[in-house]
Amino acid sequence: MNSNASSSVTPEQPADANVEHSCDVLIIGSGAAGMSLALSLANYCRIILLSKSDCNEGSTRYAQGGIAAVFDERDSIESHVQDTLEAGAYLCDEDVVRFTAQNAKSAMEWLIEHGVPFDQEQADNGENRYHLTREGGHSFRRILHAADATGEALQITLNEAVSQHPNIHIFERYNAIDMIKSQDNPNRCKGVYVWNRKREQVEVIRSRFITLATGGASKVYQYTSNPDIASGDGIAMAWRAGCRVANMEFNQFHPTCLFHPQARNFLITEALRGEGARLVHADGTPFMEKFDERKDLAPRDIVARAIDYEMKRLGADCMYLDISHKPADFIVKHFPNIYRKCRSLGIDITREAIPVVPAAHYSCGGVMTDLNARTDLDNVYAVGEVAYTGLHGANRMASNSLLECIVFARSAAEHILSRLDEAPAEEPILPWDESKVSDSDEEVIIQHNWHELRLFMWDYVGIVRTTKRLERAIRRIKLLEQEISDYYSNFRVSNNLLELRNLVTVAELIVRCAMQRQESRGLHYNQDYPERAENATPSILTPMPSNTSPQPGDLTSFEH
Repeated sequence: MNSNASSSVTPEQPADANVEHSCDVLIIGSGAAGMSLALSLANYCRIILLSKSDCNEGSTRYAQGGIAAVFDERDSIESHVQDTLEAGAYLCDEDVVRFTAQNAKSAMEWLIEHGVPFDQEQADNGENRYHLTREGGHSFRRILHAADATGEALQITLNEAVSQHPNIHIFERYNAIDMIKSQDNPNRCKGVYVWNRKREQVEVIRSRFITLATGGASKVYQYTSNPDIASGDGIAMAWRAGCRVANMEFNQFHPTCLFHPQARNFLITEALRGEGARLVHADGTPFMEKFDERKDLAPRDIVARAIDYEMKRLGADCMYLDISHKPADFIVKHFPNIYRKCRSLGIDITREAIPVVPAAHYSCGGVMTDLNARTDLDNVYAVGEVAYTGLHGANRMASNSLLECIVFARSAAEHILSRLDEAPAEEPILPWDESKVSDSDEEVIIQHNWHELRLFMWDYVGIVRTTKRLERAIRRIKLLEQEISDYYSNFRVSNNLLELRNLVTVAELIVRCAMQRQESRGLHYNQDYPERAENATPSILTPMPSNTSPQPGDLTSFEH
């Protein structure tokens, strides 16, 4: 790791020294999006890759199913496009969907060149070919995968390549706080304030280009499949800096998270249903045919609502996913990770059904970008789950998420490379001001507010919503915002404080988008508006002009 390679200071400086680093491109986030972008740029410029934890932690690592791309001659790009539009409840941007599908195969070939070990099989002619599986919403087998742990294989492969590149400098255990706007050009950012968790102090990273690759915001919910770091940091930072956000109401609830007290966050991939697994009651009775003609291969929003409905109707704690009718050796070969995990908890999936519940999984909305991943700020890009590209519409189709990361990372890299000759004026950056703050002795209050936020978001802004519930949620969010302003503005920053601040901002954005959409479509189901509206458009929120870059040390900016 080269964590200090681009720093303009030395480790021997005192802890209270103002530390400033500099680079050509700052990438905030070390998942598939951030690492792919770093590798695409590193031969041409200096990169700082910021990771809130370590570079192996993040949502990418836990993605099981795979990555969608047309490799089968019986399949077509047009079919991939139409499947995505249908899964997205026809709220997708068709140009973006087509751009993504057309670039999918070359993106996968790029990953293969970097050594990602996608599963292969022997064709009828004796030659090896990539094994393709099928997931909900897909008309053909088009999912490249590495057993049932594709994300882990992708993360490990990219991390190894990134850590060996001399132009990529990895800063682990750093939280991004806020982007620093230019005084000369309010449409540009000159750097970012970051919190060094090891030294417990705020530092500055000056950069010509900034890319947000921070992932989603599902930690805003009580039950989530996401790792702890998925706290919406990039979305909240971009909003505070003046970027529009869109479609925040569409948070995907993965229908099948393992229901077990010792199985926190463990997903049961949709690929099981693609290979014949059935959703059943405790007595083994299938139920998906009551909800959709595609039965167990229906898109995630339909399956999640069906499970939620059956649980509430029966007063059950969970439903069950059964693949035990398949041969045991087939199950163990194709789903070794899930088999081992369940076996460790006393569940033999070759003989019995798997208890499952829905859990918040993926943010389909985010920071608005174009086909080059550019945001409303001239030198700020957003790639991956943090971004709203228009690909997913009202519901993400399985295995399009990692695909979006790679396709748009490569597109952003191409655009940034075309701008490397630009020479923006150097401006001074004010150091972070901690002269009027102290250490908090009330950490329990942060924890209390954290749990309160996630619980009422689950109850009021979950799988099924009403206008009254959304109004209750916004009132509680406003109270939490005021408490943060009143109680925490005098304290030094901490990981929990920064994440709570961002989660509250993201929660308000989700609720405001949900209140704006007076229909039910895809992942957003409002009992007061159960039908689809005609000529629906994305839910776009625009920051007020006063919502500019916070001042150093200011953690109280919540104006929308």
